[in-house]
Amino acid sequence: PREEVAYVTCTYRETCIDQPDFLATIDLNPRSACYGQVIHRLPMPNLKDELHASGWSTGCTCFDNIAVKRTKLILPCLISSRIYVVDVGSQCRAPKLCKMIEPVDVFWKCNKAHLNVPRSLPNGDILIANTGDPSGNAKGGFIVLDGETFELKGNWESECETPPSGYDFWYQPRHNVLISSAGVVPKRVGYGFNPDDLKKGVFGRRLNVWNLSCRTLTQCFDLGEDSLPLCVKFLHNPDAAEGYVSCALSGIIYRFYKCEANNWTVEEVIRIPAKDVKGWIMPKMPAFTVDLVISMDDKYLYLSNWLHGDIRQYELSKTCKPRLVGQVFVGGSILRCGPVTVCRDEELKCQPEPLVIKCKRVYGGPCKMQLSLDGKRLYVTNSFYSTWDKQFYPNMVKEGSVMLQIDVDTEKGGLTVNKNFLVDFGKEPNGPCLAHEIHFPGGDSTS
Repeated sequence: PREEVAYVTCTYRETCIDQPDFLATIDLNPRSACYGQVIHRLPMPNLKDELHASGWSTGCTCFDNIAVKRTKLILPCLISSRIYVVDVGSQCRAPKLCKMIEPVDVFWKCNKAHLNVPRSLPNGDILIANTGDPSGNAKGGFIVLDGETFELKGNWESECETPPSGYDFWYQPRHNVLISSAGVVPKRVGYGFNPDDLKKGVFGRRLNVWNLSCRTLTQCFDLGEDSLPLCVKFLHNPDAAEGYVSCALSGIIYRFYKCEANNWTVEEVIRIPAKDVKGWIMPKMPAFTVDLVISMDDKYLYLSNWLHGDIRQYELSKTCKPRLVGQVFVGGSILRCGPVTVCRDEELKCQPEPLVIKCKRVYGGPCKMQLSLDGKRLYVTNSFYSTWDKQFYPNMVKEGSVMLQIDVDTEKGGLTVNKNFLVDFGKEPNGPCLAHEIHFPGGDSTS
């Protein structure tokens, strides 16, 4: 069925509004009187958590196990390192908090902090990637929650297998593999993006290959200095032994795939060139590819380019040669009449126009995406990380985030902004907030 509601993580951190983060429930039913509006808000009991990533406590319902339902949403916190468990099964339009794991438990039991992406494991447990340790130093790896009680079980990997940094991961059970990306040094990027941090090991460069059952690190790929590999996705086909990782600072998308003797390798398949600019923090503005989504039929790949401001659609009939078939600008730092002047651009002939929907000027660039199961509607928010939002898009922090809908041509390819849909997080009762991760209760393309 078509998605009727969405859950979106929202934060007030760095907005100068002293309110707790919350989980917003959005009405996505075009026949509803509340279409495109926030119909419920679940505030967290603490301040400045930075709700960021989210994920389901169970995997997709299998044909032979219809009892498995997505009833709990896991909300790890990027800054406080708390973990919230939210019940969306009792009332899908009015979620409620059912469990909270305090940071001190994560610190003492796991020596981990700055929690990011959660995903359910084949055995029913929940795996959460972390980006640092309690002191804010970079530290990769994962913590494990019991899939039924949501008790903190400890670290997933052994101490000797812990990578230097972490961010995202995905796995394929039929190939007994888990692949994870690098991240950043939390205490350094907490001050904002500093060009002086380049070439100093602040931004990650590794792609890690794990034996899923043994929990051991089997291969590591160096993707280049300051490449910053963030988002990892396998193809949805459960037999597929390939996927993609987007590198935020280099603008390169790599394909990883299985070769002989159960080894894996990587190859560059997409490169988005940096733009020569004036009026920005550096003379070259990289293609900051934050998110990557693959359609459920493995036909299309979507990229969000947070700094430049565009969403790209690539056709995957040849997985080793993705073909650009759709592109749309929904904000960004290179808009016409803005503070940044593009001096040299290998792709565009002119700077894009600002986006206005329902009389609201959209600030910020596309960040997190979620694709409907039929692949026809791509939803996008524009907050990446509150500290960087404040640095690069102060108007977005002042005016609030948005959630947009991009209409997708699933036959020939093509993207169009739906001018009839806008979730304006600048109109929240407690003031403008920043919106990030999106999930649908019935299932979506990233879970």
